[in-house]
Amino acid sequence: MPAGKQFVNSNRAKSKANGSLLNGFAMRVIIVSDYAYINGGQAKVSIESALGLAARGHEVVYFAAVGPADPRLAAAGVKVDCLDQGDIDTSGKLAFLVQTLWNGPARRRLSEIVASGDPRDTVVHVHAWAKAFSPSIGAALRGARCGRVYTMHEFFLYCPTGGFYNYPKAETCHLKPMSVACVTTNCDGRSYPRKIARMARHELVEWGGLSRAFTHIVTISRLQYEVSRPYAPDNIEWRRVDNPVEADDLGPKAAPGADFLYVGRVSTEKGIAHFCEAARQAGVVATIAGDGPLMAELKSTYPDARFLGWKSAAELRPLMRGARALVFPSVWYEGQPLTVYEALALGTPVIVSDACAGREAVEDGENGRWFKSADAADLARAA
Repeated sequence: MPAGKQFVNSNRAKSKANGSLLNGFAMRVIIVSDYAYINGGQAKVSIESALGLAARGHEVVYFAAVGPADPRLAAAGVKVDCLDQGDIDTSGKLAFLVQTLWNGPARRRLSEIVASGDPRDTVVHVHAWAKAFSPSIGAALRGARCGRVYTMHEFFLYCPTGGFYNYPKAETCHLKPMSVACVTTNCDGRSYPRKIARMARHELVEWGGLSRAFTHIVTISRLQYEVSRPYAPDNIEWRRVDNPVEADDLGPKAAPGADFLYVGRVSTEKGIAHFCEAARQAGVVATIAGDGPLMAELKSTYPDARFLGWKSAAELRPLMRGARALVFPSVWYEGQPLTVYEALALGTPVIVSDACAGREAVEDGENGRWFKSADAADLARAA
C-alpha cells in the first residue's frame, strides 16, 4: 500500500495477534488484477502483495478475471474471486473486441464485492485491467466511498496502447494521447484496426470513469510519474512504491565476469537488436537469456551471439553473477526493470538505456553505464 494517508477505520477492533497491522488496525483490501496466477511482473506483484497483507492480518479479497488461481492465495487465507474468463490475447476477434471494450460481468461482480463491506475500512487496489477486465471496472469504482488505489505498472490509463511507444517505428512516442496526430498514427504492434479498437477502449476509460476513479496512484519509478502526471486529474495523490526485488546482496565480485548478458523478452521494444549490433561493433559476444518474437530473426542476423533460451530464476542467478555486465537496452518507458536491480545486488554492473527507468538505479561510471537509447554505437562505446 502507498505510504502517507491510509484508509483505516479507527473504530474497528484490532485484529488478533497474527502479524503487525497497518496503524494497529485490520483493513479489508480488495486487490484487482487480470490474472490469478503469475504470468509476468504485474501478476507477481499483485499476488505477492495479497500474500503479504494477509500475513499481516488484513482481510484480503483477490479479484481476477483469468484463472487458475495461485494455490498460495487460498492457503494464506486470501479469498479468491475469479471470473474464469479468457484474456484478450487468447479470445477470438469478436470476443476480444467485446471484452476489451466493456467487460460487463467484471463491472457487476466488482460492484458486489465493494458493496459487501464497510467502506470506512475498505481499500480497492487495482494492479491490472487492460488484458481482461476492461474499463468497465471504472463504473464499479467511481461512486465507491472506499479508498481506491492504482499501481501503474504501465501506461494504459493514459495511453491507448499502454506504452507511449510506436512499434512500427521502434521508438518512443511523444504524441499527446488521443490527439489528431495520435489518432492518425499507426503505432500498434499488430495493426491499425487493433489501434482503432484500443482507441475506442480508451474513450471508454474516460466515459466509464476509470481515469478518475482513483484517490491515489502509485508509481514504481520517477520516470512513470514524469510521463503520466500531465494527463492525470489534479486531485490525484501520488506515491512512489518500488516493486519488491528478490535477490541476495552478494556484494562486489573479486574479478569481472566474461559475458555481456541480456535477460528478458526478445522483442522490439526491449532494444535487443541494438545490443546484438553493439556487441558486433565492439567485438564481443552478446549472450541472451530469454525468448520472444524476434528470436529467429536475431539468430539469422547475428549468428555469433549466444542464445540461451528462457531460464528459470534459479538458472539466471549464476549467469548474472558471472557476467561482466548486464545490458538493459530497452527503448520504451519501462517502469522498473527488476533485472537491473537483481544484477546490481549480485555485484554485476549494468549498462542501461537512458530512455527507461532502469537508469534510476545506475550511477553512470559507478555501478554501470548509461547509453543513448537505440544507439548501438553508443552502447558499444559504453561496453
